[in-house]
Amino acid sequence: MTLMLLDSASLYFRAFYGVKSAMPAADGTPTNAVRGFLDMVATLLTRFRPTDVVACVDTDWRPAWRVALIPSYKTHRLAEPGAALSAPVGGAPPGEAEPPGLAEQVPIIFDALDALGIAALGAPEHEADDVIATLAEHATMPVDVVTGDRDLFQLIDDARGVRVLYTGRGVARLEIMDAAALVARYGIAPWQYADFATLRGDPSDGLPGVAGIGEKTAASLLRAFGALDALLDAAQRGDPRLAGVAAKLNAARDYLARAPDVVRTARTLALPTVDTALPRTPRDSGKLADLGITWGIGNALGRAAKALSLPADT
Repeated sequence: MTLMLLDSASLYFRAFYGVKSAMPAADGTPTNAVRGFLDMVATLLTRFRPTDVVACVDTDWRPAWRVALIPSYKTHRLAEPGAALSAPVGGAPPGEAEPPGLAEQVPIIFDALDALGIAALGAPEHEADDVIATLAEHATMPVDVVTGDRDLFQLIDDARGVRVLYTGRGVARLEIMDAAALVARYGIAPWQYADFATLRGDPSDGLPGVAGIGEKTAASLLRAFGALDALLDAAQRGDPRLAGVAAKLNAARDYLARAPDVVRTARTLALPTVDTALPRTPRDSGKLADLGITWGIGNALGRAAKALSLPADT
């Protein structure tokens, strides 16, 4: 038995940019993201045979409580004035800039998931990452997290069977990230990843990091001191091992006091109960057929439906 958690926006953004925008629906609506997303789902189900699947959504892609801690958080993703979108569940909440042609495809994606019988779940004032983290934390079976977001490497837990199927190079060439893979790539353990990301920073999330401390230095500091708190204590004491670095850490203490709570995923959300079991046949064949005709995506839906029928890896 395996629970597969999909970082939905990560996948449909990748599908939008990775699939040519030919073959729109009869009314001209583009369907490249829909077709690409469904093919990703079919590929994942076929290869990994999960028993349970949840498509996790960004109910709030830029929560106010994270912005209060780090005002630059995802600032660069804000839409230009007047360009705010109002999308349904799973889409970008008002204010996030989506490329033209994507917003109208998001509800089609979630209609397709509903017809297939794949649960979708979000949480007020939280991102999909937090939903994924909470579900992974409370899972009673091994978990595969499918994402292109490196921040979710912090969830890797070999003892509990939690790994990340990292789609940074696409679903066809995804990387299976467990503790050994993380050590090989960065030289740190999964439990250190949030501190590592805090120190290094992440321009894609508007996190500045500590000036003068890059990826290699952040990893070496955590290997030497274990955790951020111990590192800051050592800097305050003037530990000789931090010659040349202590001043940088001390100058960034205000940022380092706030950023970890932004980077760390929430793992204790009160989520509604959903049926995570992956059906062996589509839940609503009639709706699936209607979607195929309306949007011209029958082939992609057929491939996803066929993947449902494969025996689960129990």
